[in-house]
Amino acid sequence: MPEPGPAASDRVRRSDARRNQETLLDAAARVFVRSGVDAPVREVATEAGVGVGTVYRHFPTRADLVLAVYRHQVEACAEAGPRLLSEASDPDAALRQWVGLFVDFLVTKHGLPVAMHGDGAATDALHRYFVDRLVPVCADLLTAARAAVPERTTSAGVTGYELLRGVGNLCIGTADDPDFDVERAVQVYVSGALVGVPGE
Repeated sequence: MPEPGPAASDRVRRSDARRNQETLLDAAARVFVRSGVDAPVREVATEAGVGVGTVYRHFPTRADLVLAVYRHQVEACAEAGPRLLSEASDPDAALRQWVGLFVDFLVTKHGLPVAMHGDGAATDALHRYFVDRLVPVCADLLTAARAAVPERTTSAGVTGYELLRGVGNLCIGTADDPDFDVERAVQVYVSGALVGVPGE
């Protein structure tokens, strides 16, 4: 069998590099959920099964790592929406599963402003990226789930953006309040979003 040419070898190396980076990002996301974005880099390296130097080779600063995890999680959340909708027999279930993923994502996002060291421009750009990627996915899921509500007579109600914003607000500060069941509150909010406001 002939050896792969330079172009094929380059593609293999790029593919391996992408896989290695994704492994690091998945590991970092788990660590951030467990220990927060201030977790030691060595904890991320241990989770990924690599040396600390490997982490720094891919992400020279903590901010680089946090931002990469943030984008990686946004993409994973965005890609999950169409998949859940196509696989689920009930679009309501698909929406609720996706919202659950979104809530998990918000936990990973926690602490981002601190990691950004007050870089307002970068934070604004990330917020726009977040909105542009996730709001259309949420809107599609919401539209499909609403269409399946029996004898629905109210108007469209909240938008995809309003649903995400409301869920985000429900998640704020929940770690400090053990008496507040955020998952239950979010599901109640989703139920209201599906039905709409009477009289609209």
